[in-house]
Amino acid sequence: MTRRRAVIAAAFVGTVALGTGIGVWAATSGDGGNRAGSAARQPSGTGTAASSAERAVTPTPTPTRSYPLSQAPRTIPAVRSHTAARGPGWRPRKGERVVVSDAALADEGRLTAGELGLSYAGQKAANEDVRAGDLRLDLGGKGDPESYTMTVRGGSVRISGPGDAGVFYGTRTLKQEVHGGGSAPEGVVKDQPAKPQRGFMLDIARKPFTAAWIESRIKELGDLKFNQLGLHFSDDQGFRIESDTHPEIVSRDHLTKAQVKEIVGLAAGRHIQVVPEIDSPGHLGAVLAAHPDLQLRNARGVATKGAIDISQDDSAKIVDDLLDEYADLFPGSYWNLGGDEYQALAVADPQASYPQLAADAQQAYGASGTVADLTTGWLNDRADTVRAHDRTLRVWNDGFFRGTSVQPAEDLQVAYWTGKEIGARQPAEYLSAGRKVLNYNDEFLYYVLGEPNTFVYPTGQRIYQQWTPRVLRGTSAVATRYDPQILGGSFAVWCDLANSQTQDQVAAGIRMPLRATIQKLWDPGTPAMSWTDFKTLADKLG
Repeated sequence: MTRRRAVIAAAFVGTVALGTGIGVWAATSGDGGNRAGSAARQPSGTGTAASSAERAVTPTPTPTRSYPLSQAPRTIPAVRSHTAARGPGWRPRKGERVVVSDAALADEGRLTAGELGLSYAGQKAANEDVRAGDLRLDLGGKGDPESYTMTVRGGSVRISGPGDAGVFYGTRTLKQEVHGGGSAPEGVVKDQPAKPQRGFMLDIARKPFTAAWIESRIKELGDLKFNQLGLHFSDDQGFRIESDTHPEIVSRDHLTKAQVKEIVGLAAGRHIQVVPEIDSPGHLGAVLAAHPDLQLRNARGVATKGAIDISQDDSAKIVDDLLDEYADLFPGSYWNLGGDEYQALAVADPQASYPQLAADAQQAYGASGTVADLTTGWLNDRADTVRAHDRTLRVWNDGFFRGTSVQPAEDLQVAYWTGKEIGARQPAEYLSAGRKVLNYNDEFLYYVLGEPNTFVYPTGQRIYQQWTPRVLRGTSAVATRYDPQILGGSFAVWCDLANSQTQDQVAAGIRMPLRATIQKLWDPGTPAMSWTDFKTLADKLG
């Protein structure tokens, strides 16, 4: 009996030591762990002494850790909704797997497995070969194809969405959680973007960027949930992509078509569409250098910088050749026709300054036809060329002209960037006419190398604290009723003074502005996090 009391005492001391050393514990039984009370309710018939001894040596159930409610993930952009739960969360461990419900998610599965050090186990049904620690990617449900639900429970993760883009964005959230804090918090994230078009535009015409640099930006954009990369590759300073139809116009420093295909493919794998721009009828200096006969000249015979003579049939032919050629190289849904800063319309009397354009306008549109009519007709014709390739078209806002008898095609979307042009119109004028608009506000979103013409390098803090997609011009927002017509926006790098920064300096300079821009395109409301905390988080996430 003495030996048994010693054993019991030792067991009790060990149990107390274990509880003290590990921390807060909760019993698994529904009555709060009162196992003695449970034993006391057992059927009678055994002796009192025996019952007491049995109760004393009855093994204590294995305790379960009591976790505090989880905190919302800290990501860029911030998730829209998180339902907290108690549990250990999830962290990737060697040997754990990524499985997918649909072969369409194979790319997302392989990419995420590689990034998190997991194995990719391929397609498996929901009840097939389920293992603890699995990260499961599922397609299903209805709603925004860019929405997703991420459930962290029981040591596993499930990311599901109506479309593969949404599932991909869920994996970006998970990747940031792991990189920022080591694990994904327990609970359920429900997330989707406020705006369907979230872009970054790069001017490679004035300043060539290497394919490797562009690919690095694509990876950065994908992790931030951007979905468009604009490439402005034709301007006065250069034509930067290989051409089969007009090799004579291509600059010495350019991207090959093979490189562009790699860029487009990498972007597609991260649900980013590459949006090409061959600007016309202005900004065609590189094309005109090889075709000086198509250069626009005024009444005194002086060449007009960058402007093609739209009264000549060969002008339309060369631009259409290029539009048709590059449609196959850029298979995405969107195309930027340009249309801005045609210098024939930047003079006091276009008809007197450019009599050949005036004559062509009158021949096409009657005695009242103007150079603005002719320019609008040119834009509509180029839209016809690209529309045949099943593209949605956008035009810079200063490519739309007031008071013309010829109206821009109804399906042309407005890329609103400035209010500095002659005859500038407020954004509400386009919106009230029913136009859909994209926000490129040069007050906040224009990173112009060398800061010419009063441009100032934008800061992430200013975008984060002052800009929203409804702030289309200057610092004032348009009315809330127009919000559905604002499809999104784009941060833009323009290389006016190309040697002012290296491409690495550009990457560093746009790092925080990009993060602030995507936060406001994903959720335009006032951010919950201060700018200081947002910047600290960005540094932590890398």
